[in-house]
Amino acid sequence: MYPPPIQDRPLPVRVAYRLVLYVAIAAWIAPLIAIVMTAIRAQGDLLAGNYWGMPQQFALVENFREIFASSPMGMFFVNSIVVTVTTVVGVLVLSTLAAVALAKYPFPGRTLVFSMFIAGNFVPYQILMIPVRGIVLSLGLYDSIWALIIFHTAFQTGFATLFLRNFVVALPNELFEAARLEGASEFTIIWQIIVPLLRPALAGLSVLVFTFVWNDYFWALVLVQSDAAKPLTLGLAGLKGEWLTAWNLISAGSLAAALPPVALFFLTQKHFVAGLTVGAVKS
Repeated sequence: MYPPPIQDRPLPVRVAYRLVLYVAIAAWIAPLIAIVMTAIRAQGDLLAGNYWGMPQQFALVENFREIFASSPMGMFFVNSIVVTVTTVVGVLVLSTLAAVALAKYPFPGRTLVFSMFIAGNFVPYQILMIPVRGIVLSLGLYDSIWALIIFHTAFQTGFATLFLRNFVVALPNELFEAARLEGASEFTIIWQIIVPLLRPALAGLSVLVFTFVWNDYFWALVLVQSDAAKPLTLGLAGLKGEWLTAWNLISAGSLAAALPPVALFFLTQKHFVAGLTVGAVKS
């Protein structure tokens, strides 16, 4: 038996549901409102203790101009784009190939390899800090963009392979057999048959990986030191001064940092929702 819809419940239950819902929405959106309100304020408002009242002076444009003029925020932004886009492309390519191999090609040890992919997703990434840093140092990649790209690609490919394999398993084997009878190579089958069918899943996965990598702070702090290789998240932390912190500039920078993943989500929203819900209802 399924629980009845909320509109069919007694009046006290419906009222309690709405109250809890409104409280949860307010608790979730309050930090966002605080960031926006801080980003549009001038520094004088914050020094005067005016945190939640109406700003005495609106300075959103000035704050945005200041963070790009007084800090290498533009370079941080470019670094984040390079690291994130390169990682997303690498993860999609590697995970697609690995998912097809694990789902459709029987080979000795396939179950063991798949088990390793699953187990890797349950390893707390913090415990990898020392060995990963040691490997990066031994390869001479410390404090470089490539250190972040290689690590994020390796770390996200396990999750992406596990995500895509379930979609590839659902594809009928007759598609592969018919393509092989027509003389198509294995890479042709992947590129012209599997990838178009996986488009919703790949779109949803790209949004997830993009968000994970773009918002990463921990590994940027571990693997990067100089401004030349810092991503945006680490650059924003550098705006905090020793004696005085310009929270209006940090908030404005946070809004700027949030725009790319939000824009990507809305651009791929249709495919993202389809990728997450495909197979949820049996036809």
